[in-house]
Amino acid sequence: MENNVFENASVVIVGAGPSGIATSALLNSMSVPNIVFEREDCCASLWKKRSYDRLSLHLAKNFCSLPLMPHPFSTATFMSKDTFISYMDEYVSRFNVNPHYCHNVESAFYEEADKKWKVEVKNTRVTDKEVCPQVYYADFLVVATGENSQAIIPELPGLETFNGKVIHASDYKCGASFKDKSVLVIGCGNSGMEISNDLSENGAHASIVVRSQLHVLSREIVRIGMILLNFLPVNMVDRFVSFLAMFRYSDLPIYGIRQPAEGPFFYKTLTGKTPVIDRGTIKKIRSQKIKVFPGIEKIHNNIVEFKNGALQRFDAIVLATGYRSVAHNWLKDYKFIFNEDDKPKNKYPNHWKGEKGVYCVGFTGRGIQGISSDSKAVAEDIYQLLMAQKPTYAARMV
Repeated sequence: MENNVFENASVVIVGAGPSGIATSALLNSMSVPNIVFEREDCCASLWKKRSYDRLSLHLAKNFCSLPLMPHPFSTATFMSKDTFISYMDEYVSRFNVNPHYCHNVESAFYEEADKKWKVEVKNTRVTDKEVCPQVYYADFLVVATGENSQAIIPELPGLETFNGKVIHASDYKCGASFKDKSVLVIGCGNSGMEISNDLSENGAHASIVVRSQLHVLSREIVRIGMILLNFLPVNMVDRFVSFLAMFRYSDLPIYGIRQPAEGPFFYKTLTGKTPVIDRGTIKKIRSQKIKVFPGIEKIHNNIVEFKNGALQRFDAIVLATGYRSVAHNWLKDYKFIFNEDDKPKNKYPNHWKGEKGVYCVGFTGRGIQGISSDSKAVAEDIYQLLMAQKPTYAARMV
């Protein structure tokens, strides 16, 4: 059976997270037809299905709005997960973003002869295995699946022998089910620190592995720093932010947390690692309610041996080890926009535009603010290109 050609489209957007819905909303505001495909049954599925209950946005609301729709004055400065989800649902409704849910893009490649992107899509609601993928042809392709498509499961010596529960942070909801249990959190980014704090607050005996250097800041200090970055160079902002942080966090090496020599904002630019935003975890580390361990040497049954020779028994392990993009699995001509690691091949700030009409949104690790910036650049570029060929474009729209 041959594939079904469903439609020719000006723009195909893959992914209905914040990146996809922002790009679609902007294109709609410019009257540029677009189709959004989303493999899940809802928009913003990472927020709705794969985030823990106590999650809140670490940045102030003025850094966490999508284009065309600032947060209202009544919204708390630091939003809860549920508040932000409601915001995105309202956003989709207000700007007439209509994703095709349960539509998984299986492949996309550029057809040189037609100078179009051929996008093969499977409707996962249809269970008939003989039904072939739907085929769409597009002038422009926007990859909006983001950097958090697939959980990273690290290779840890002996992990397969562990007798307790092992889950990734994407499956963690609340620490209540771990009450009175000894739980090791592997990963010391914001998720790992938050989860260890949540475990402790719910009566678990929490420990966390801290292998690498990291910056720890409060939400208020980060907010001040991000405001100052609009007016001052990074090195000056880093010096001021580090001075403020010194009063709160200068004792962290005592507890096994080493900070980089570079300032927090420059270090993020250099390595992509975001500062840890402290919301109570450090206080528990200081009081020994959360124990800090270095890297893992090996795991045998329920005993974990650490690099410093310490041995500790655990009932459960939470892998707060991050996510990766898997765009190259379906984007056959990924070389037009990404390198082998699914990172934009063009350097910031021109990372969002590839060759042959392919774009990416939300691949710089700059959060909602970066998504907003990327989506504006992409939508404006597509609009200008279409207007440059206005007679041809108008004829196709008739």
